[in-house]
Amino acid sequence: MKFTKMQGCGNDYVYVDGAKEQIPQEKKAELVRRLSDRHFGIGGDGVIFINPSEETDFEMEMYNMDGSRSEMCGNGIRCVAKFVYDKGLTDKTNISIISGGTVRYLELTIEDGKVSTVKVNMGAPILKAADIPVVSEDEDGQVIAGKIEVDGEEYEMTCVSMGNPHAVVFMDDIENLEIEKIGPKFENHVRFPRRTNTEFVKVVSRDYVEMRVWERGTGETLACGTGTCATVVACILNGLTDDEVTVKLLGGNLKIKWDREANLVYMTGPAVTVFEGEIEI
Repeated sequence: MKFTKMQGCGNDYVYVDGAKEQIPQEKKAELVRRLSDRHFGIGGDGVIFINPSEETDFEMEMYNMDGSRSEMCGNGIRCVAKFVYDKGLTDKTNISIISGGTVRYLELTIEDGKVSTVKVNMGAPILKAADIPVVSEDEDGQVIAGKIEVDGEEYEMTCVSMGNPHAVVFMDDIENLEIEKIGPKFENHVRFPRRTNTEFVKVVSRDYVEMRVWERGTGETLACGTGTCATVVACILNGLTDDEVTVKLLGGNLKIKWDREANLVYMTGPAVTVFEGEIEI
């Protein structure tokens, strides 16, 4: 099987052309776990199959490293755009990609014939508790600075879905956070029926924040595109930042803008090809 290893701000996945590599659906989860293994496989935060689509230009079929499906990945979808353009699968610089039943629209910036950065219309943030989903006394309401007890300690979280669930927690110190201990407790908390991604955020100024992320089904990653979008939405909802924010991640920076009049979130960031190869499956 041919593959391409790509990363966006260090959020790395194995990319497979689903039109050329026919993998039985029932074997994908096991294959994903093997390919994602950083010791015995290729190594990555998961695997993304790029498939043909009748509704849009392409489909993104995304898996976490544990073999579970995920609805959306902001860093991953930027790399899908680079993959299809750089490999000549499209010559368009404005494309549509469907993932988990949701369509995203992407604007590609080209340098020397290759994609360098991608701006993604990530759509409207989902704030209704039942739709995120997060268990709340008011299922039709929002969870903004809501209380949650995790491992005997009380936190405040703001919950947002960008096609997948996020819990954003503001802290004064994220550098020394033992994320490998607290991350799984949030992910598997009873209040999250589909588990959750958790962002731990330090607000530095009105247009700059720092973030660490524990991704559902993967663990701590160097970046999370949807999590970065959810973080900025949460910042704005809590009155902590302006509408356009640079987010510093372990793997680099992403620029996020929430156009509140149109209720659309835009994410701009890099997409990088690391290497290509073949693996016996």
